[in-house]
Amino acid sequence: MTSIPGGGAPLTEAAPTSPDLGTAAIRSRQPGGKRRSGWRAMLPTMTPWLAVGIGLVLAVSLLGVIGPLLVGDPTTIRDQGLTGPSGEFLLGTTQTGQDVLAQLAHATRSSLQIGIIVGVLATALSCFFGIYGAYRGGFADELFSLLSNVFLVIPGLPLVIVIAGFVPRESRGIWSIALVLALTSWAASARVLRAQTLSVRNRDYVAAARVAGERSWRVIVVEILPNLLPVIASQLVFSVVAAVLAETGLSFIGLGASNSLTLGTMLFYAQNGYALSLGAWWWFIPPGLVIALLGMGLSLINFAIDEIINPKLKNARLHRKRAARAAALERQLSRRHRSAGTGSAKEETP
Repeated sequence: MTSIPGGGAPLTEAAPTSPDLGTAAIRSRQPGGKRRSGWRAMLPTMTPWLAVGIGLVLAVSLLGVIGPLLVGDPTTIRDQGLTGPSGEFLLGTTQTGQDVLAQLAHATRSSLQIGIIVGVLATALSCFFGIYGAYRGGFADELFSLLSNVFLVIPGLPLVIVIAGFVPRESRGIWSIALVLALTSWAASARVLRAQTLSVRNRDYVAAARVAGERSWRVIVVEILPNLLPVIASQLVFSVVAAVLAETGLSFIGLGASNSLTLGTMLFYAQNGYALSLGAWWWFIPPGLVIALLGMGLSLINFAIDEIINPKLKNARLHRKRAARAAALERQLSRRHRSAGTGSAKEETP
């Protein structure tokens, strides 16, 4: 189980504020005399991998947000079936002459919508059942833990297929699929948040807030929730990735959103149109590539957030940076010594 950095130190006169990263009033001293706020310390450090992840997610997001405004109607049928990429159709056409680029732009938007909706709903459910139940304790904690365990032992994919199969085809839209995926994907995150909340609720500043008569919701929001933000952010990113992949799987077997075009439905129609057998790579490779790039970008961002959750990863990266700086400084001093020795030798030469 990962731990949250900066935890557990009691309140003292020398430290009137909580030492946790979630408290905005904390300031940490940095080299060079600059002070870094506690909220800033919760953000992941910019690394090349994080920059790549943000770039990939932004690229896919721009395709889904701006792309539909620049392309035509993805449902328009033409008499130019299975034509390869050309100046008129940059990604070719489908078997019925529909523009693949237009379909890709609209499908990316729908898949992003499903991913965000599922991520927010699943994270909200996991926060309620995990954080609130652990803080209240007693019967509420036992009931919420039992409910989480029940959802954990039920196989996820068969449950999703069964629930989606009971939803009428004409009612299977973006929101219905998102609700199905959210209701079946919150339990694991709730267990993690429950364990973290149990370790935070016994700290002195939480006990002080409860003794002072603060309401339960205020103690959770102000004292406990900020300390769990890195964990919640990591679970939100993971939920979005899992939702996009789950929706793709449901759509590929014909249980996805029937009245919306998604990346999964593109692959479904490409499979039914024998795109692979006919060599129409422009029909099935673009949606698969967008799914892969989105998953890679979100995973890289999640790895960066994991450095905040797991102090061992952050310390290992800091040690590598310090070792690299020491090696660079040593090389710089060696060059100076060599240049100084060369200059002395030239002065001694008559």
